[in-house]
Formats: sequence, C-alpha cells, structure tokens
Amino acid sequence: MSLKQMAVAGYVALATAAALPAFAADKVTFGTNWTAQAEHGGFYYAKAYGIYEEYGLDVEIKPGGPQVNTPALLIGGQLDFAMLSGSFNPLNMVRENIPYIAVAATFQKDPQILLAHADQGLTKLSELKDKPIFIAAGAHETFWQFLRVKFGFSDEQIRPYAYSIAPFLADPTAIQQGYVTNEPFRAREAGVEPEVFLLADNGYGSYATLIGTSIEMVEDNPDLVQRFVDASIKGWYGYLTSERSQADALILADNPDYSLDKADEAVEAMNAFQLATGGDAETLGIGAMTDERWQAFFETMVEAGVYPADLDWKKGYTLQFVNKGVGM
Repeated sequence: MSLKQMAVAGYVALATAAALPAFAADKVTFGTNWTAQAEHGGFYYAKAYGIYEEYGLDVEIKPGGPQVNTPALLIGGQLDFAMLSGSFNPLNMVRENIPYIAVAATFQKDPQILLAHADQGLTKLSELKDKPIFIAAGAHETFWQFLRVKFGFSDEQIRPYAYSIAPFLADPTAIQQGYVTNEPFRAREAGVEPEVFLLADNGYGSYATLIGTSIEMVEDNPDLVQRFVDASIKGWYGYLTSERSQADALILADNPDYSLDKADEAVEAMNAFQLATGGDAETLGIGAMTDERWQAFFETMVEAGVYPADLDWKKGYTLQFVNKGVGM
C-alpha cells in the first residue's frame, strides 16, 4: 500500500470512528441524608473532578434535608444509591424484610458528639450520667441506646433538643448533642469553649455515611456498584487531602446557605478525628467494613433491646465492594 493509500485509509478510519455514537455513561442517582455540606464532600469531589466520569458514570446527586426521607426514596425506587446515616439503617431494613443493603461505610467514626461547657470540669463521657442532656427525639432510638447500655444513662436525663445551639450558649450548665464537624465551631464563634465527647472514641461502633442500594442492584449489576463505590472512595481521598474548590462550588450551588468557612471547619474536623480514614480504613482503605465491627454493634443493640437476638444481621451489608485499598 502506497503512502497516499495509507493516508486515505487512516482518514476513512478516523471519520468512521467519529461518526459512531459516543459510549453513554451509566446514569446514577445518589441521595444524601441532609442538605449539601462538606460531610458529603467526597461525592461532590468525584463529580466535580471527573472521577465518576472516568468510571463511566453520570451521577446526579440529590440533596436531602429536614423534609426528605432518603431511605424511603431509595426503597421507593427513586434513587439508585443512598447515603445512610448509620448502622441502624441497614439493620432496620433487615428487621422489616426490606431488600436493601449497605455496600460501603464512608465514615469509620460517627461524627456524633455530646457537647458540654469546658468550665464545668467534665472530662469523661461517664461523668455525664444523671445530668440533663438535650437530645433529639430520633436519637433516643440510636446513640442514646448505646449510652444507656454502656454508661448507664437514663431517659430521665433527656431534655428536648430544638436543633439550635442557642439554649446551650445561654446556659453554662447545658449539655447537648451535636456533630464534631459543626457545633464545637459554633460554640467557639460565640465565645464559649466546649468540651467535646466524640461517642465513636468512647466505644460507639456505628458506621456513618454508608452507601446503600438494593439487593437487586448488587445481584444484577455488581459492576456498576463497584464502579460507584470505587469512584466515591477516590473522591473522598481527593476531598480530604487535595485542592477542592470545584467540589465546594457544587456544594454551595446545592446549598446557598452554606459557606466555605464551614466547609474548611468540617474538613479540619474530619481529618483531625480521622472520621473517614481511621480505624480499619487505615489498612483497608476508605469505605472499609468488617464482620467483627458489625457483630459488635449488633450485639450492643441486642443488649439495649433494639433488635431481637435472632435477627440475621449479616443480611444488612456486604463486603463484596470494599476493603480493596482503592485510592490509598
């Protein structure tokens, strides 16, 4: 073949390739458990910096909020994947025979805290026993059960929490629930130095910010599940360790009431307390889960009377897609 013939053949091949339709990325809907914030940053990073695209995914992130029941949207088929707040969500689904499952745990540590005034002299979580504590109604069915079993807390301590730090600031003896990524910063802004008790550092074994999906999705399209999990994990490493302005821009677009200062504070806390990178994630990578961790959590909640002892707790999660060191 002459050089001219080779050139013509090459041109025809390129023209033919250009005329073919581009490979369509798999469309995926992912619902978060609250309004957009840095605690969701890894997912936004994966979208903003093209990681999902690299994995053949076209991901739509649907923010949650006070009027949004994200697990219900997942169960109702309106989401492909959903952010589940803690280990209770998948176990509750097992109890109710709902065929959905956790496929990764973004946070090894739940960011849940109890917050006291530093000048009260309280230095141990056990010292909060018998003291009035502001907690939300929903917390009674979750972390409060851990406090009751492990530290002897009683329902007589509960005071209704109005999702505001104002009562805490006004009362120097107040104790309230919060998140390590938020309330301590708000207290310091107001000139109050807080004493922070991270429940995860005191034995509370719930995972947080889990990724959930249907058992049908896991069985029929495991490749898509793996790609979404892997890309999200890489997004989290990127968000916590790299320049993240494009991800923050997407967060602010979804939540204009948020601010870059709050994002900076949240990232500072997530890194300082190793919410995503501590525990088993140190060796297995972000997203890690283990049978031992699930079993310990389940047994504590059986002791608290939350679940029956014969519940098949292993149906609530799968290790198929994690513990591979992706992104490390």
